[in-house]
Amino acid sequence: MTLGMINAHPVVHAKKERVARSEDLHSDDALDALDVFDILPPVASSICFLLDLSTELLEFDSVRDIKDPEHPYSLEQLSVLSEESIAVDEKLGRIKITFTPTVKHCSMATVIGLCLRVKLIQSFPPHFKVDINVSPGSLADEEAVNKLLNDKERVCAALENPSLRQLVDECLYSNELYSL
Repeated sequence: MTLGMINAHPVVHAKKERVARSEDLHSDDALDALDVFDILPPVASSICFLLDLSTELLEFDSVRDIKDPEHPYSLEQLSVLSEESIAVDEKLGRIKITFTPTVKHCSMATVIGLCLRVKLIQSFPPHFKVDINVSPGSLADEEAVNKLLNDKERVCAALENPSLRQLVDECLYSNELYSL
């Protein structure tokens, strides 16, 4: 474990305003968009079209508030993740996320990637294939991190480590604890 912070003074950006959805989508009778995904996974892209919801927007909304492992800021605030770094191919059922660590020697890149993967597993139906990669040239050990993050067995092994799993959970759920 690193004794000090790798990036003690990161550049913090303002969060983008969340896209407001129309009034009828917030009514008591309306289905939540993510509930629709859980109920009808084979036709999720059709439901998104009918509700005028962007899958990329849903994707970004589900991961934008993940806390950075080193700092009390979200991945969005540190520009590790943005709407533009998420690509969805609804026909193929693929989601591709590319994230950019704040420094080239970021020791927390693997943890960030694991947080993204766990959050997506929890938020989206299993028929979506998820690829998570570090932005090309943004990390010294980019190839090793990409290999780990996209290998199911390596991800499972990493998440079996109680300390690592606790860190991932803290990043995923810290905002929910503060908002209660």
